[in-house]
Amino acid sequence: MASSSGTKSDLTRIPSRRMTRAQTMMVEIPNEDNTTADSELVPSSLASIAPILRVANEIENDNPRVAYLCRFHAFEKAHKMDPTSSGRGVRQFKTYLLHRLEKEEDETKPILAKNDPREIQMYYQQFYLKNIPDGQYTKKPEEMAKIYQIASVLYDVLRTVVPAARVDDETERYNKEVEKKKEQFEHYNILPLYAVGVKPAIMELPEIKAALRAIRNVEGLPMTSNSPDDIHQERIKPVNDILDWLSSLFGFQKGNVANQREHLLLLLANIDVRKKENIEDYSSLKGDTIKRLVDRIFKNYRSWCNYLRCKSHLRFQQGCDRQQLELIYISLYLLIWGEASNIRFMPECICYIFHNMANEVYGVVFNNVHRVTGDTIQTAVPDEESFLRTVITPIYTVLLKEVKRNKGGKASHSKWRNYDDLNEYFWSGKCFQLQWPMNLNADFFVHSDEPQPANERPNQVTVVKRKPKTNFVEARTFWHLFRSFDRMWIFFIMAFQAMLIIAWNSGSLLGFFDQDVFRRVLTIFITAAFLNFLQATLDIILSLNAWKSLKITQILRYLLKFAIAAFWAVVLPIGYSSSVQNPTGLVKFFSSWAKDWQNESFYNYAVAIYLTPNILAAIMFLLPPLRKSMERSNWRIITLIMWWAQPKLYVGRGMHEDIFSLLKYTVFWILLLISKLAFSYYVEILPLIQPTKIIMDLHVDNYQWHEFFSEVVTYNIGVVIAIWSPIVLVYFMDAQIWYAIFSTLFGGIHGAFSHLGEIRTLGMLRSRFEAVPAAFCRRLVPLTNQYNGKKPMEWITERKNIASFSLVWNKFIYSMRMQDLISNRDRDLLLVPSSSSDVSVVQWPPFLLASKIPIALDMAKDFKKKDDTELFKKIAADDYMYSAVVECYETLRTIIYKLLDDEADQRIVKEICYEVDVSILQSRFLTNFRMSGLPSLSDRLEKFLRILISDSEDADTFRSQIINVLQDIMEIITQDVMVNGIEILERVHPHDGSTEHDKKEQRFERINISLPKMKVWREKINRLYLLLTVKESAINVPPNLEARRRITFFANSLFMNMPSAPKVHDMLSFSVLTPYYKEDVLYSDEELTKENEDGISILFYLQRIYPDEWNNFLERIHTVGNTVVIKNEIEEAHKKEEIRKWVSYRAQTLSRTVRGMMYYRQALELQFFLESSGDSAILGGLQAFEEDEGSYGEQAQALANMKFTYVVSCQVYGAQKKSSDARDRSCYLNILNLMLTYPSLRVAYIDEREETVNGRSQKVYYSVLVKGGEKLDEEIYRIKLPGPPTEIGEGKPENQNHAIIFTRGEALQTIDMNQDNYFEEAYKMRNVLEELIKPRRKERKPSILGLREHIFTGSVSSLAWFMSNQETSFVTIGQRILANPLRVRFHYGHPDIFDRIFHITRGGISKASKIINLSEDIFSGFNSTLRGGYVTHHEYIQVGKGRDVGMNQISAFEAKVANGNGEQTLSRDVYRLGRRFDFYRMLSFYFTTVGFYFSSMVTVLTVYVFLYGRLYLVMSGLEKEILENASIHQSKALEEALATQSVFQLGLLLVLPMVMEIGLEKGFRTALGDFIIMQLQLASVFFTFQLGTKAHYYGRTILHGGSKYRATGRGFVVFHAKFAVNYRLYSRSHFVKGLELLILLVLYEVYGQSYRSSSLYWFITISMWFLVGSWLFAPFVFNPSGFDWQKTVDDWTDWKRWMGNRGGIGIHPDKSWESWWEEEQEHLKFTNIRGRLLEIILAFRFFIYQYGIVYQLDIAHHSKSILVYGLSWLVMVTVLLVLKMVSMGRRRFGTDFQLMFRILKALLFLGFMSVMTVLFVVCGLTITDLFAATLAFLPTGWAILLIGQALRSVFRGLGFWDSIKELARAYEYIMGLILFMPIAILSWFPFVSEFQTRLLFNQAFSRGLQISMILSGRKEKDMTSPVKYA
Repeated sequence: MASSSGTKSDLTRIPSRRMTRAQTMMVEIPNEDNTTADSELVPSSLASIAPILRVANEIENDNPRVAYLCRFHAFEKAHKMDPTSSGRGVRQFKTYLLHRLEKEEDETKPILAKNDPREIQMYYQQFYLKNIPDGQYTKKPEEMAKIYQIASVLYDVLRTVVPAARVDDETERYNKEVEKKKEQFEHYNILPLYAVGVKPAIMELPEIKAALRAIRNVEGLPMTSNSPDDIHQERIKPVNDILDWLSSLFGFQKGNVANQREHLLLLLANIDVRKKENIEDYSSLKGDTIKRLVDRIFKNYRSWCNYLRCKSHLRFQQGCDRQQLELIYISLYLLIWGEASNIRFMPECICYIFHNMANEVYGVVFNNVHRVTGDTIQTAVPDEESFLRTVITPIYTVLLKEVKRNKGGKASHSKWRNYDDLNEYFWSGKCFQLQWPMNLNADFFVHSDEPQPANERPNQVTVVKRKPKTNFVEARTFWHLFRSFDRMWIFFIMAFQAMLIIAWNSGSLLGFFDQDVFRRVLTIFITAAFLNFLQATLDIILSLNAWKSLKITQILRYLLKFAIAAFWAVVLPIGYSSSVQNPTGLVKFFSSWAKDWQNESFYNYAVAIYLTPNILAAIMFLLPPLRKSMERSNWRIITLIMWWAQPKLYVGRGMHEDIFSLLKYTVFWILLLISKLAFSYYVEILPLIQPTKIIMDLHVDNYQWHEFFSEVVTYNIGVVIAIWSPIVLVYFMDAQIWYAIFSTLFGGIHGAFSHLGEIRTLGMLRSRFEAVPAAFCRRLVPLTNQYNGKKPMEWITERKNIASFSLVWNKFIYSMRMQDLISNRDRDLLLVPSSSSDVSVVQWPPFLLASKIPIALDMAKDFKKKDDTELFKKIAADDYMYSAVVECYETLRTIIYKLLDDEADQRIVKEICYEVDVSILQSRFLTNFRMSGLPSLSDRLEKFLRILISDSEDADTFRSQIINVLQDIMEIITQDVMVNGIEILERVHPHDGSTEHDKKEQRFERINISLPKMKVWREKINRLYLLLTVKESAINVPPNLEARRRITFFANSLFMNMPSAPKVHDMLSFSVLTPYYKEDVLYSDEELTKENEDGISILFYLQRIYPDEWNNFLERIHTVGNTVVIKNEIEEAHKKEEIRKWVSYRAQTLSRTVRGMMYYRQALELQFFLESSGDSAILGGLQAFEEDEGSYGEQAQALANMKFTYVVSCQVYGAQKKSSDARDRSCYLNILNLMLTYPSLRVAYIDEREETVNGRSQKVYYSVLVKGGEKLDEEIYRIKLPGPPTEIGEGKPENQNHAIIFTRGEALQTIDMNQDNYFEEAYKMRNVLEELIKPRRKERKPSILGLREHIFTGSVSSLAWFMSNQETSFVTIGQRILANPLRVRFHYGHPDIFDRIFHITRGGISKASKIINLSEDIFSGFNSTLRGGYVTHHEYIQVGKGRDVGMNQISAFEAKVANGNGEQTLSRDVYRLGRRFDFYRMLSFYFTTVGFYFSSMVTVLTVYVFLYGRLYLVMSGLEKEILENASIHQSKALEEALATQSVFQLGLLLVLPMVMEIGLEKGFRTALGDFIIMQLQLASVFFTFQLGTKAHYYGRTILHGGSKYRATGRGFVVFHAKFAVNYRLYSRSHFVKGLELLILLVLYEVYGQSYRSSSLYWFITISMWFLVGSWLFAPFVFNPSGFDWQKTVDDWTDWKRWMGNRGGIGIHPDKSWESWWEEEQEHLKFTNIRGRLLEIILAFRFFIYQYGIVYQLDIAHHSKSILVYGLSWLVMVTVLLVLKMVSMGRRRFGTDFQLMFRILKALLFLGFMSVMTVLFVVCGLTITDLFAATLAFLPTGWAILLIGQALRSVFRGLGFWDSIKELARAYEYIMGLILFMPIAILSWFPFVSEFQTRLLFNQAFSRGLQISMILSGRKEKDMTSPVKYA
């Protein structure tokens, strides 16, 4: 092949050359030619050849032969690296490359020489001379980096092609120069530190230079080297800085060092420049800059040292260079953190590592250097992976082994140690036993429980050897709720007991002061003692697995707590019994113990002593500063005092708020509790007392069933429990409703005081627009840039303010135009003119001045008086009208004057204007001018301006049209309007009368027709035309609802309280981090046009939902008529690309998010321009900004780079790049295009490579950062990882964690990839960042700034609208009240801004332990609060967010959140916050996190308890007996009791916050309207359904686990979900429960009908029927085309197929019912014995049906014998045996013995008929008995099924498992039929489907969407035609 290379013969050794294999690797890559693809398709094991192929592609056009030689070299190198082609994808790639080389060998020939060796040498020399000598001084650093890379690769190729002896000296010389300097030109991130020649502006910033000088100060540091001579060698690249020195000491990776060097430089520069007076003139850092950074970075480390009482190793010797040493410590910490990988989640582990390494550094600096001579210490330099290998990898290995015990999330939390357990190991002095260097044989590393062999059973794990949990055990039990929030439960239980005693004994609250009642009330302390005993017991039981890791003092505290709780649980009852005068029963028994104490006051003394700790706690509660300082103190005496009250723990100390905040949330909760308790007393408890007393006094002996305790006096306790149980549950739940009410009131008031909603309509905006520029300058312009002149300067000040405002406002309007929210006309009406220097009034946007000129004309025309003053007064009364009139006059004057070329003509205009001005001054205007001529003048002016702005191509025609109209105008002015106009003409043109006509013709003919073509003048003309012509319609500009919302919110926010804007130099630097996995980046053409089963494409759907935006888009891409003008293929491709973007920007795509976040950069550049440019530039407006981009551009970009970084963590970008999957490749290319579009965008990804180590191939992982190059991505940093990072924890937090090292700045905004941003909001970012540092009432600064969101998916469908409103109320009024006054706002995965330095030193921005941290975001809020931070909420800025829009998506999301809350309930974070918060803050915390989900579950549980109580009363006959009793009948007591239980229907009040927030921001009339429309669209059905989702998944998670991340999908739901899909999703969570409740309601109705009024029944059960209906049919009601007949038929066929398919290994649950059924029980396979037992106990409730109903059957003949129940079981067993026989017969004889099977079935049928005949004729069986028996036996069978599933292994062992499965299948068929029948019936009626469509898509209807047309698939063929809309 390659002549003279000597390598051609090697090709014969290549093992196999199957050309067909090449196709498996090559992927069709859109918009990319295949030549640039091969370098990106290189398999991971051959990664080192990728740069060679890139160079080949680069030089392809320049010299194809050299490109061929490069590829040949790459092929040879690949073959040497993997001769057997054993690596993944290697064989295919080598085959492809060989195929290409064979083709190119023939096609390419040398150009510069006759042979290849000479060709490549000449090309190398030519390339060098052309690019390198001068390039380093003329080209940018990134260009030079690429050139040097090409030169290096070319030389490597040259060495393989040219024999060593034949290489020219010149070539060698060039190569030496390249090698010498190439490190200066490596690819950089933000700072090109080693660039020479053309230095970017950022490197010229004085703060960067000062920071660089500081870190390069290595004087006096001992240099590590293998030979002393090496030190004195001159180094080209100035790398002798502190980080390099540390790397040489400890062996940090090169990529890590480079990354942290830039990180540190930017931190220092940004901190140092802030508040600096003279930015230009300084050369060194301020004295306190480094100290401030040390304090912030090492605050956690110092706290850790104090906690462990060990001496901090941040040591400084007297006389040392303190600044240098501080920088060394900071650099060391950052280098450790930068390479720590997963260990970053363990901040105290990092503290331990730093502690030891800082000690080493101190030793090296001060002990190992000769003080006098300064000679270098002689130590070997460690390799660059030394630190990773010796420190990080061993700890990572422990994490990996622990996570394997987790068994993919199936194992109990108590069986493995998560991140928290391992980190908390470093909270005790034990960690120092690890020694340094770490002893890998220490207990921490020894992992005796290695993974078991594959052939061993799972239960053979050697549990004995398992390492203990640390400090806490996450056991699956609901008792965690009591343990974490014991004070709340004790308070509510004591309050309930006290109210019950008062109501029972007195009936009035005043009875509390009665001596006997008061003494009885004191029994609440006995209850408290028992509850405290329960708490102490739980503490011991639930922490048993952690005892081995606890200190002896902690264990002693647990035991003492238990002993003292037990003591009080005995002493208080004894003491009370001694004070009762006539004791009986149990009280008498206790009283005999207390006979020594006859004094009745003993109990009171005991209570007083018992309450002493609580009184002390109350005093401390009122002194939060004292409590805080005591908790944080490390003095041993204080620790001893606090030991009893609070166990010593590293986190959660001193979380108390200041006294003012404490008073605020205390008042909130006191008011709430008073309301709640009063309501509970008067509505829930008191009405039940009298009926309960009567019922307890009744004696009932006529039971309807066999009563086991009929002879015992029970006081009807069963009835009492049935009546009181729901009320007790409601009592514990209704605080949630009261919280909703109070948060609504307080949140509404708070929002009103925050000025929310003051500008919410266009009318409000117009009325306040005059104040907007001043508000803008006050809020968003730095103080030094504001124009606050004295009185004489007010006019200039206002003009400058408006100029500054207009610049930003116009940029905002243009951004909305680019987003197609507004049309060109809307844009023109909204713009504020760029330049206002030639107009004497303020030029407001035309939409404010709409119809002002026509009205003024009418006023003038109709004005009859001759007094000017009154007319001008009427015009001046309206400021906008006055401005419009003056501006029109002055602008018209200027335009006409500039248009005329003839001086005489210009003089005429001057004279006319002079006459006007003088007439106005002398009040003779109406005398000298006729107003009647104004209408005709106005018409002519309109025509004149229309011609000027028209695009006429014929210059002569254009000129003649202008001249004609202009002459008409002048004629009207001089003859019709002016009284003495002729005189003016004569003054200017004196002439004879004979030639007057000729002279007139010559006037106004010399004009400058180029004027209208100039941009500035065209804008003026266009604006004047709008002022003259726009009528009332402009009042509704912009018509787009989203544009209106953004404009009004922005204007409103300017009047809200926000910090003043700092200068760009002074603002905090920040980063944005977005985690991305495999979601959509940009829709492809295929995805846009792909039709669903209804023939609907995404593009068509969006065109109909956003018709106005589509038409605006067509206008923007220059359409003519109804079609897009396409001139060539390039424009066609551009148009398609624009359409893809248009659709993608309306979906939840990464491209939308990136576009939004990049507005931050645009805002920064504009802010810099406003600050840096002079008044003239600002007054020049947006045009001046764009024109001056050259002078300010580089500086603006430099500052933007320094202040803002955006990193997208595309976890699998590397895999997508090499993938053969078309979608993955599309994602890669789209991400690459984003990087090329936005040069400042950075992408971080985890790169997986195969490397050969010791002869074995193994996977190696890297964190890589790339940026966009010229055509491809360029690698910046590569940092090796200890192993796969995402295998340890949850995916999203691990993805964030690996990329966080590449972020910069002091703040970090977390943005999910379904979010958006807006230019006008980005402009406020620097204001928000000031919240992190602004002075506050207390010393603490916030650690997280919460921002509000706008949910942008609300218009897609009704469901999306419901979800949007719900989410909006949470992110506004909900979080507003959480932050202030409640102080319990956390992080919820919203666009919050983190104090970056605070969080990177405390474990990061999320927690990542598998399963327990499923809701990773909220745990970062918990962690932040526990570690002394707090979270605020700010509503003057907003970020867009998408939400799920379809029923199944929303339910998956709700399930995920409910799962997350279930895991939170078990977590240590919730336990610690619940125990460490004060009482009222703990209440806030409970009701806004896990309490909300527990209350949801209790709400559902209340319905169950109520209905099972009713079932007991009805079936036993007790209800009938009681209702028919005379005393009850007269007093209506039971009716009152039943009515009371409908209290839980108040759950409707939970929507109050939503209504309040809509009212606040849109007006209460709108809120009421929205609420009514939502109800009409069945919002209540939707929310009731989601209540079931929350309750089911929350309860199941706590009992059994099974939490997992649920990918909800973020697409548009325009498809019909099949019945089988809905059945799979909701069968267990809703349908089963709904059918159970349905049976209960039917039984309650049927068996209680004879003696009960139906109105009472319906009053009590209406909400339950509603709940049942919602749970059973909501998924079908909200399913597009859910009642379409054809789809219903298809669904039935699909469901039957799914039910009939057999399961098995590898069969997906979507394909087979059996596989799905197995998956549904998965949680039971891994649950503990407690979970199984509870399942069985709960299943026993289904046996009640059979027991109750069989005694009601006619065949029972009113017998109450237990034999009746026994016989019913005989029937049940017989039925099951018959079914088993049929099943076995089908399986055994169904195929081979068909006749025998038929005979068997016939015999069974005959037997059944005979038995039924006998039962009907002889035993008295009736038809109603058959239905009743069905209702009796169905639940029994279900109970057997549930017990079988819980005892799976037992039934499998007995051989009954197949029978259980068949029984389950039968039940599924029955449930499916019950659900399907109503759907099928409704589908018969076409109007039902139409109604459902209108219901689902009403929001879209209101915007002109013809959904029926969409669903029938009738659509236009041309996708670029405009859409007509209402």
